Amino acid sequence: MAMDSLSFKSATGVDHSPSEVASAIIEFMKGDTHRSYVVTIGTDSELYGKTAADFVTAIVVHRVGNGARYFWRRMKIDQLHTMRDRILQEVLTSLDTGKFILAELKRMHSPEFKLEIHVDVGENGETRTMIQELVGIIRANDFEAKTKPESYAASSVADRHV
Repeated sequence: MAMDSLSFKSATGVDHSPSEVASAIIEFMKGDTHRSYVVTIGTDSELYGKTAADFVTAIVVHRVGNGARYFWRRMKIDQLHTMRDRILQEVLTSLDTGKFILAELKRMHSPEFKLEIHVDVGENGETRTMIQELVGIIRANDFEAKTKPESYAASSVADRHV
């Protein structure tokens, strides 16, 4: 499915196209030009059935020291046979979203910002063995990676809507 055909919801539940999300992010950043901004993207998932999962991707624009806005979307994906498959799909979904939003923000001449991909893995739990591999995939795509406890876009915002 093409990224530009997917809609995102605001925190209040209003639907937005990806281009509208980028416009809203820019508008938020222009609201206080003296602050710095971090755009974070994270995906969380929940298994249902034997091989299907519900994926939620969040895009958060953080006005450092003074609030944030976020947008999210849900997708259902089948044929995920292991936890590793699901976590890898979370990262790939976040990367696809990150590439698309980054291109939209550049096309619209956004103010300066930092972009991070947040991964719902940490030093505790069964996914800890995947950290190095997942961070490597994200860095290989020229993004900064954050894992738990710093991965709030995935482990807090997206998790709220799974």
